[in-house]
Amino acid sequence: MSNSERLPIRSTQQEFQPQPKQPIKRLHTARYYAHRVRESCTTRVTKVLCAIFLSLLLVVGIVSFILWLSLSPHRPRFHIMQFTVPGLAQPSGFENAQITFNVTARNSNQHIGIFYDSMVGSVIYKDQQIGSTSLLEPFYQEPKTTTIVYGTFGGATLTVNNNRWNEFRNDRQQGTVVFRLDITSVIRFKVSTWKSKHHKLHVNCDVAVGPDGSILPAWKNKRCPVYFS
Repeated sequence: MSNSERLPIRSTQQEFQPQPKQPIKRLHTARYYAHRVRESCTTRVTKVLCAIFLSLLLVVGIVSFILWLSLSPHRPRFHIMQFTVPGLAQPSGFENAQITFNVTARNSNQHIGIFYDSMVGSVIYKDQQIGSTSLLEPFYQEPKTTTIVYGTFGGATLTVNNNRWNEFRNDRQQGTVVFRLDITSVIRFKVSTWKSKHHKLHVNCDVAVGPDGSILPAWKNKRCPVYFS
Protein backbone atom coordinates (compact mmCIF):
# COMPACT_ATOMS: atom_id res chain seq x y z
CA MET A 1 0.00 0.00 0.00
CA SER A 2 1.34 3.37 -1.02
CA ASN A 3 1.51 6.37 1.14
CA SER A 4 -1.42 7.91 -0.72
CA GLU A 5 -3.64 4.95 0.14
CA ARG A 6 -2.98 5.07 3.90
CA LEU A 7 -5.81 6.39 6.09
CA PRO A 8 -5.11 9.57 7.92
CA ILE A 9 -4.84 9.26 11.71
CA ARG A 10 -6.47 12.05 13.77
CA SER A 11 -4.73 12.88 16.95
CA THR A 12 -6.43 14.66 19.82
CA GLN A 13 -4.95 17.17 22.19
CA GLN A 14 -5.86 15.06 25.23
CA GLU A 15 -3.43 12.37 24.22
CA PHE A 16 -0.56 14.76 24.54
CA GLN A 17 -1.68 16.39 27.85
CA PRO A 18 0.49 15.39 30.79
CA GLN A 19 -1.27 13.25 33.43
CA PRO A 20 -1.50 14.78 36.92
CA LYS A 21 0.93 13.35 39.38
CA GLN A 22 -0.48 11.27 42.27
CA PRO A 23 0.39 12.70 45.70
CA ILE A 24 3.03 10.78 47.50
CA LYS A 25 1.85 9.42 50.85
CA ARG A 26 4.26 10.39 53.55
CA LEU A 27 4.75 8.04 56.42
CA HIS A 28 4.53 9.48 59.97
CA THR A 29 7.73 9.81 61.88
CA ALA A 30 8.57 7.85 65.04
CA ARG A 31 8.18 11.04 67.09
CA TYR A 32 4.59 11.36 65.91
CA TYR A 33 3.71 7.81 66.93
CA ALA A 34 5.44 8.26 70.29
CA HIS A 35 3.36 11.39 70.90
CA ARG A 36 0.13 9.56 70.06
CA VAL A 37 1.04 6.71 72.41
CA ARG A 38 1.74 9.16 75.23
CA GLU A 39 -1.60 10.87 74.65
CA SER A 40 -3.42 7.55 74.67
CA CYS A 41 -1.70 6.45 77.88
CA THR A 42 -2.40 9.79 79.54
CA THR A 43 -6.09 9.58 78.63
CA ARG A 44 -6.38 6.05 79.98
CA VAL A 45 -4.61 6.92 83.25
CA THR A 46 -6.86 9.97 83.66
CA LYS A 47 -9.97 7.87 83.13
CA VAL A 48 -8.77 5.26 85.64
CA LEU A 49 -7.96 7.93 88.23
CA CYS A 50 -11.33 9.58 87.73
CA ALA A 51 -13.10 6.24 88.10
CA ILE A 52 -11.18 5.49 91.32
CA PHE A 53 -11.91 8.97 92.71
CA LEU A 54 -15.62 8.75 91.93
CA SER A 55 -15.80 5.27 93.49
CA LEU A 56 -14.10 6.49 96.67
CA LEU A 57 -16.40 9.51 96.76
CA LEU A 58 -19.43 7.25 96.47
CA VAL A 59 -18.19 4.96 99.25
CA VAL A 60 -17.45 7.92 101.54
CA GLY A 61 -20.92 9.34 100.83
CA ILE A 62 -22.64 6.06 101.67
CA VAL A 63 -20.62 5.59 104.87
CA SER A 64 -21.30 9.19 105.92
CA PHE A 65 -25.02 8.73 105.31
CA ILE A 66 -25.10 5.53 107.37
CA LEU A 67 -23.18 7.20 110.21
CA TRP A 68 -25.53 10.16 110.09
CA LEU A 69 -28.55 7.88 110.35
CA SER A 70 -27.07 5.93 113.26
CA LEU A 71 -25.63 8.91 115.16
CA SER A 72 -28.31 11.53 114.50
CA PRO A 73 -29.92 12.00 117.93
CA HIS A 74 -33.61 11.30 118.37
CA ARG A 75 -35.53 13.22 120.99
CA PRO A 76 -36.61 11.13 124.00
CA ARG A 77 -40.13 9.75 124.13
CA PHE A 78 -42.41 10.46 127.09
CA HIS A 79 -45.61 8.63 128.06
CA ILE A 80 -47.97 9.50 130.90
CA MET A 81 -48.53 6.41 133.05
CA GLN A 82 -50.13 7.60 136.29
CA PHE A 83 -51.82 10.82 137.39
CA THR A 84 -53.90 10.96 140.58
CA VAL A 85 -55.71 13.65 142.56
CA PRO A 86 -56.46 11.93 145.90
CA GLY A 87 -59.45 13.18 147.84
CA LEU A 88 -61.11 14.74 144.80
CA ALA A 89 -64.48 13.53 146.08
CA GLN A 90 -64.07 15.29 149.44
CA PRO A 91 -65.58 18.79 149.77
CA SER A 92 -62.66 20.05 151.86
CA GLY A 93 -59.99 18.09 150.07
CA PHE A 94 -58.16 21.27 149.06
CA GLU A 95 -56.71 21.57 152.60
CA ASN A 96 -54.52 18.52 152.00
CA ALA A 97 -54.61 18.57 148.20
CA GLN A 98 -52.03 16.50 146.37
CA ILE A 99 -51.35 15.50 142.81
CA THR A 100 -49.06 12.56 142.10
CA PHE A 101 -47.85 11.30 138.76
CA ASN A 102 -45.27 9.22 136.96
CA VAL A 103 -44.10 9.43 133.37
CA THR A 104 -41.75 7.18 131.41
CA ALA A 105 -38.85 8.72 129.50
CA ARG A 106 -37.48 6.49 126.74
CA ASN A 107 -34.08 6.98 125.11
CA SER A 108 -34.59 5.21 121.78
CA ASN A 109 -31.14 6.09 120.39
CA GLN A 110 -28.91 3.16 119.52
CA HIS A 111 -25.53 4.67 120.42
CA ILE A 112 -26.37 8.03 122.00
CA GLY A 113 -26.79 8.66 125.72
CA ILE A 114 -28.61 11.61 127.30
CA PHE A 115 -27.56 13.75 130.25
CA TYR A 116 -30.49 15.28 132.16
CA ASP A 117 -28.87 18.20 133.95
CA SER A 118 -32.10 19.56 135.45
CA MET A 119 -35.81 18.77 135.38
CA VAL A 120 -38.84 20.72 136.56
CA GLY A 121 -42.48 19.62 136.51
CA SER A 122 -45.52 21.88 136.42
CA VAL A 123 -49.25 21.14 136.52
CA ILE A 124 -51.67 23.29 134.53
CA TYR A 125 -55.42 23.64 134.97
CA LYS A 126 -57.45 25.74 132.53
CA ASP A 127 -54.26 27.34 131.18
CA GLN A 128 -53.14 28.43 134.66
CA GLN A 129 -50.21 26.93 136.52
CA ILE A 130 -51.31 25.58 139.89
CA GLY A 131 -48.13 23.75 140.91
CA SER A 132 -44.42 23.38 140.22
CA THR A 133 -41.63 21.26 141.64
CA SER A 134 -38.16 19.94 140.84
CA LEU A 135 -38.01 16.37 139.56
CA LEU A 136 -35.24 13.87 140.13
CA GLU A 137 -31.55 14.63 140.51
CA PRO A 138 -29.32 15.11 137.46
CA PHE A 139 -28.77 11.73 135.81
CA TYR A 140 -27.38 10.03 132.72
CA GLN A 141 -29.60 7.80 130.60
CA GLU A 142 -27.97 5.00 128.66
CA PRO A 143 -29.02 4.25 125.06
CA LYS A 144 -32.08 2.06 124.63
CA THR A 145 -33.25 2.46 128.24
CA THR A 146 -36.38 3.76 129.97
CA THR A 147 -36.47 5.95 133.09
CA ILE A 148 -39.51 6.58 135.30
CA VAL A 149 -39.99 10.24 136.12
CA TYR A 150 -42.24 10.70 139.14
CA GLY A 151 -43.26 13.54 141.41
CA THR A 152 -45.82 14.94 143.85
CA PHE A 153 -47.38 18.36 143.98
CA GLY A 154 -48.60 19.35 147.40
CA GLY A 155 -48.23 21.92 150.15
CA ALA A 156 -45.94 24.71 149.00
CA THR A 157 -45.63 23.23 145.51
CA LEU A 158 -49.40 23.20 144.83
CA THR A 159 -51.53 26.34 144.87
CA VAL A 160 -55.14 25.24 145.30
CA ASN A 161 -57.65 27.27 147.29
CA ASN A 162 -61.31 26.59 148.04
CA ASN A 163 -62.53 28.23 144.82
CA ARG A 164 -60.14 26.24 142.69
CA TRP A 165 -61.11 23.03 144.46
CA ASN A 166 -64.77 23.74 143.77
CA GLU A 167 -63.90 24.09 140.08
CA PHE A 168 -62.33 20.64 140.26
CA ARG A 169 -65.48 19.26 141.84
CA ASN A 170 -67.75 20.90 139.26
CA ASP A 171 -65.75 19.26 136.47
CA ARG A 172 -65.85 16.02 138.44
CA GLN A 173 -69.64 16.05 138.37
CA GLN A 174 -69.36 16.14 134.59
CA GLY A 175 -67.23 13.00 134.81
CA THR A 176 -63.83 14.40 133.78
CA VAL A 177 -61.26 16.82 135.18
CA VAL A 178 -58.59 17.76 132.62
CA PHE A 179 -55.06 18.83 133.54
CA ARG A 180 -51.79 19.31 131.68
CA LEU A 181 -48.47 18.13 133.03
CA ASP A 182 -45.48 20.09 131.70
CA ILE A 183 -41.91 18.88 132.12
CA THR A 184 -38.98 21.14 131.29
CA SER A 185 -35.46 19.73 131.25
CA VAL A 186 -31.98 20.81 130.17
CA ILE A 187 -30.29 17.91 128.38
CA ARG A 188 -27.11 17.04 126.52
CA PHE A 189 -26.49 14.22 124.07
CA LYS A 190 -23.41 12.01 124.45
CA VAL A 191 -21.72 10.06 121.65
CA SER A 192 -18.67 8.15 122.90
CA THR A 193 -16.59 10.89 124.59
CA TRP A 194 -18.25 13.77 122.75
CA LYS A 195 -21.01 15.79 124.45
CA SER A 196 -23.36 18.15 122.70
CA LYS A 197 -24.31 21.64 123.81
CA HIS A 198 -27.25 22.12 126.19
CA HIS A 199 -30.76 21.80 124.78
CA LYS A 200 -33.95 22.89 126.55
CA LEU A 201 -36.52 20.13 126.30
CA HIS A 202 -40.28 20.65 126.76
CA VAL A 203 -42.81 17.87 127.37
CA ASN A 204 -46.58 18.52 127.38
CA CYS A 205 -48.81 15.75 128.70
CA ASP A 206 -52.57 16.30 128.59
CA VAL A 207 -54.31 14.05 131.07
CA ALA A 208 -57.79 13.60 132.50
CA VAL A 209 -58.96 12.03 135.77
CA GLY A 210 -62.35 10.54 136.60
CA PRO A 211 -64.63 11.10 139.59
CA ASP A 212 -62.35 9.03 141.83
CA GLY A 213 -59.36 11.25 140.99
CA SER A 214 -57.47 8.56 139.04
CA ILE A 215 -56.29 8.78 135.45
CA LEU A 216 -58.89 7.63 132.93
CA PRO A 217 -57.93 4.54 130.87
CA ALA A 218 -58.11 6.46 127.58
CA TRP A 219 -55.32 8.78 128.77
CA LYS A 220 -53.07 6.17 130.32
CA ASN A 221 -49.84 5.36 128.44
CA LYS A 222 -50.54 8.24 126.07
CA ARG A 223 -47.52 9.69 124.29
CA CYS A 224 -46.66 13.29 125.17
CA PRO A 225 -45.54 15.85 122.56
CA VAL A 226 -41.86 16.83 122.89
CA TYR A 227 -40.08 19.86 121.45
CA PHE A 228 -36.93 21.93 121.92
CA SER A 229 -36.53 25.65 122.44
